[in-house]
Amino acid sequence: MQGYGGLMPPKYNNDMGKRLRRLRQLRIHSEGRNILVGAAILLPLVCAASHYCFETKVPFIVLTVLSVLIYGLIANFYRCPIRKFESDTQGIVIAPADGRVVVVEETEENEYFHDRRRMISIFMSPLNVHANWIPVDGRVKLVRHYDGNHHAAWLPKSSVENERSTIVIETPDGQEVLVRQVAGAMARRVVTYLEEGIDYEIDDHMGFIKLGSRVDVFLPLTARPCVQLDQKTTGNETVIARL
Repeated sequence: MQGYGGLMPPKYNNDMGKRLRRLRQLRIHSEGRNILVGAAILLPLVCAASHYCFETKVPFIVLTVLSVLIYGLIANFYRCPIRKFESDTQGIVIAPADGRVVVVEETEENEYFHDRRRMISIFMSPLNVHANWIPVDGRVKLVRHYDGNHHAAWLPKSSVENERSTIVIETPDGQEVLVRQVAGAMARRVVTYLEEGIDYEIDDHMGFIKLGSRVDVFLPLTARPCVQLDQKTTGNETVIARL
């Protein structure tokens, strides 16, 4: 480019560098590997069958294009970026998921605390990364899974009526944080990797939720939210509150 002796401008170089680093940090979550392997075998077989079963090439071309799109959507859904939180983790709460903040309010938590808590909820669309990260350093005191309905994940009742997993973490300074993974209208599986009595840190994976869903975080009333409604979050990067 002119003005830079044939080199690209510094800003352009920086942007390209960031994109390349993000691509190098992408991987496929273990929850999706079997599905992707199966799709990689089945879809080409379907396309090949259409090639030999029809006299025209139109069905083969259509099925090939659809197969590529379907495989791309599956791979996109199960992508799992490698992320490391670089700052001090003491007293902060990190977003457990990619998505959009749909709740920031004081509410009654009646499953574990049975008192008022500060609640922050993040909604994940089918296009978001669906891996979940642990939001605070601490020891897991409770892991409990509940079967339930599959209401739309953005509805308030989904937090207590849908299939869900509840995790309670005690931070090093004795504060308790409750995290709830909630399945959505299309989601049919909530996976939680944490075990009771084990110490975990920010950067550790908490679990995975398939298709549209949400994650609720219940904090002490003294916690100070750092996000607003409709704000986008990046799992294991965005600070959502300070304890």
